Amino acid sequence: MRELAARIVAAVAGGTLVLLLGLPLAALLLRVSPGELARRLASPEILAALRLSLVSTTAASLLVVVMGLPLAYLLATRRFRGKRVLEVLLDLPMVLPPTVAGFALLMAFGRMGLAGRALSALGVSLPFTTLGLVVAQVFMAAPFFIAPARAGFASVDRRYLDAAATLRASEARTFLRVMLPLSMPSLLAGVAMCGARALGEFGATITFAGNLPGVTQTMPLAVYVALQSDLSTAVALSALLLAMSCALLFALRATSAGALLGGRFAAGASR
Repeated sequence: MRELAARIVAAVAGGTLVLLLGLPLAALLLRVSPGELARRLASPEILAALRLSLVSTTAASLLVVVMGLPLAYLLATRRFRGKRVLEVLLDLPMVLPPTVAGFALLMAFGRMGLAGRALSALGVSLPFTTLGLVVAQVFMAAPFFIAPARAGFASVDRRYLDAAATLRASEARTFLRVMLPLSMPSLLAGVAMCGARALGEFGATITFAGNLPGVTQTMPLAVYVALQSDLSTAVALSALLLAMSCALLFALRATSAGALLGGRFAAGASR
């Protein structure tokens, strides 16, 4: 009897959560037809916001991977003084309010900021530019790649690394032939989460880079503007962002499954 009651409670709680998560999304999708969505998205302003979102998100994700991969590997394989402080620093953007993050970026890279003076002397200006938009996205999205990448590297069975060492493989070769294939599902998950976070970034972007059409106005900012004057356009933009996010997550599931099989094959081949 107690087991049945527990199952009923669990089912009700789980069903309520699924309803809470699914109902707003369904309400959004039911508000716009495919034809209306296509008509709204044909406007030059929306196309510009979509193009800028895709370009800036891709650039930010690439920068995060290039700069974050060595850090994730270092944190997963080394012990050093100050490691805990570095971990907190890298994770901080995940819990920092986005507007505070944007203000911090402004204080650092603004015209009178800590690094802003030096950048101005070199003729580089970040605030309210497309480059500043990418910097804000990198700042907010980096932890979402580093954390899964670090976990993936740390989960690699030590036996494979020892086997590579007995074969006198260099650390770089071991990283490329053993660590990367076995960590690929986690790395792909990190890339997807990083891209999703950059695509949906709002608070840090509008605070640091502004909301300039064609320059820094991404899709989330275009939704914010449309909400004040054109509800139908806001619904269409939101539905498009929802579809892009779903596509990203489905692609993550598919590629992670393939990478997992590839990682198992590589592990078997290295035995």
